[in-house]
Amino acid sequence: MSGDEASAPAPTDPPAPPSPLARAERFIWLTARVLEQRRFAFHFLGGDPDAVDTALGSYLNADGGYGHALDPDLRGPLSQPLHTAHALRVLDGLGRCAGQRIERLCRHLTRVSTADGALPVVLPAPRAYPAAPYHPVHDDPPGELLTTGPVVGVLHRNRIWHAWLFRATDFCWERVETMRHANPYEVQSAVAFLDGAPDRARAVAAADRLGRLVREQRLVVLDPRRRREYLPYPGCAPGEQLFAHDVAPRPESLARGWFTDEEMRRSLDFLAAGQQPDGGWPVRRLAWAPGSSLERRPIATLEALLTLRAYGRPLAGGPEPDATRPGPALPR
Repeated sequence: MSGDEASAPAPTDPPAPPSPLARAERFIWLTARVLEQRRFAFHFLGGDPDAVDTALGSYLNADGGYGHALDPDLRGPLSQPLHTAHALRVLDGLGRCAGQRIERLCRHLTRVSTADGALPVVLPAPRAYPAAPYHPVHDDPPGELLTTGPVVGVLHRNRIWHAWLFRATDFCWERVETMRHANPYEVQSAVAFLDGAPDRARAVAAADRLGRLVREQRLVVLDPRRRREYLPYPGCAPGEQLFAHDVAPRPESLARGWFTDEEMRRSLDFLAAGQQPDGGWPVRRLAWAPGSSLERRPIATLEALLTLRAYGRPLAGGPEPDATRPGPALPR
């Protein structure tokens, strides 16, 4: 053996590719708002919940509502129901959906509700701030399950009791139990309500009926490999479809029982594979403004990570789990 051969370094294995979580972290630091950076740090890096709370507070208005494009689809400073729904999801994730802040928020909701006690999607304002074209502004907007359902569901799940909730809850029950031809986003909102509704027996019965409607009307893609066979819902962008993980983002959701273990496994496989080269997940809805699209992707990335973790999918490397966590039985 020559001296050169004796002194040559031993070959080493190539470095392992970055984990999905590491790739997502880089994407978050590169692109996200402070709020999403703080949320990522809290949920995945052991960060301080106070930092998330402080970041969310910058969107809070004097009327008790939230504005300033907290939901990227509505620009401008005004308080809007979509922003309220977004804020409550953040607070729910922190375990801080309580206290005087929520009392003030409920008083605000009372002031902006429609005659039937529900929330519109967009409140009219003296000045027209930019908004996504799929959220048209009406002079006298109707109450919608799209916004009311998620708000009521989160408040009930956190055992909030306020006078505003009585009529808003009745509105949600009426809409959910009489739903015959839903759009996919209404289904998401219905599930958000049912997962928090205090009458659990009634919620289970309503979810069972809604699950059968979803499958009959093909509102959710059951096999992502055959998603081109599912016609897009009117008004949605090409490729804007909902999958099993979109309506059942956690295994304890009532909507988990709408899908077999195999259907959920395929959906989660599709979600995991959707991470893009830059580490973020895509937004499938219509891209209508550069700022909105840029701000939406980190939110979609956080939601994807939280869903994958909820179902036990590895994010920091390691072997795949043996099986997808099962849910309740399929709707009869």
